Amino acid sequence: MTKQHLNYLLSGLLVATVLICPSAYADDGKLLATGGVTTIEGAGGGGLVPWATTASYAEDGEWGLTVNGNFADADDFQLGVQSVNATYGNRIEVSYARQRLGLNTIGGDLKQDIYGLKVRVAGDLVYGDLPQVSVGIQHKRNTTFALPQAVGAVDDSGTDIYLSAAKAWLAGPFQRTWVANFTLRATKANQLGLLGFGGDKNDDYEAMAEASVGMFVNRHWLIGAEYRQKPDNLGFAQEYDWRDVFVGWFPNKSIAVVAGYVDLKSIAGLPDQSGAYASIQISF
Repeated sequence: MTKQHLNYLLSGLLVATVLICPSAYADDGKLLATGGVTTIEGAGGGGLVPWATTASYAEDGEWGLTVNGNFADADDFQLGVQSVNATYGNRIEVSYARQRLGLNTIGGDLKQDIYGLKVRVAGDLVYGDLPQVSVGIQHKRNTTFALPQAVGAVDDSGTDIYLSAAKAWLAGPFQRTWVANFTLRATKANQLGLLGFGGDKNDDYEAMAEASVGMFVNRHWLIGAEYRQKPDNLGFAQEYDWRDVFVGWFPNKSIAVVAGYVDLKSIAGLPDQSGAYASIQISF
């Protein structure tokens, strides 16, 4: 972990300390790990894909709070994300994330802020026959638009809308607990929005599919994989779909740690962008 990565983590812990206040926080309601972790866009879910679940362990009448740090280190890029996420009543999730993509090869960086809202509209992750279904929105503002504009991006801000469905099976294959999530997203974002929105090839919303699946080895350890389809709006370089494999550790309801391997294919014309991914989440 680099010094820059360590600074992201320490900043997240500081934010957590500042935000704690005497309210009705989540305690023993939801099962361990059923909120997942936090994505690189701030929403509760996996690493790349938002899930229909809300991020914390808050149940009816409870508030939940999470503070998160996510890091990805590919061959020519380093992504650092700091985010905070508040939930109420296992129903509503509000999030904020700040992303910074370091451009190791050409120098400089790209930054954006993401404001998210997710609402559970039906079902339950664990109980009943229906999957948990949520709708979400992510408004993204790119704060370093000169480079994206130079390569053909149309806008410095955009809004993604998504629908997610998730279900857990407590006695699934191999007598293990499994969880699966499918998300359908309408977006114009280039590389999540770090390269702006829309482009010279396409400036219309497109529907992108995203999926996650995981198996609990035991109640504290989760292994899984994700796939995220991406639009291809810019003529100067093709944008590819993303995928990852991961291991999650949930020692208790306060801490979640994830490590994984991400395959991002080519980014901005630079091939073979793959490497390590790590995430830490602190819940209240």
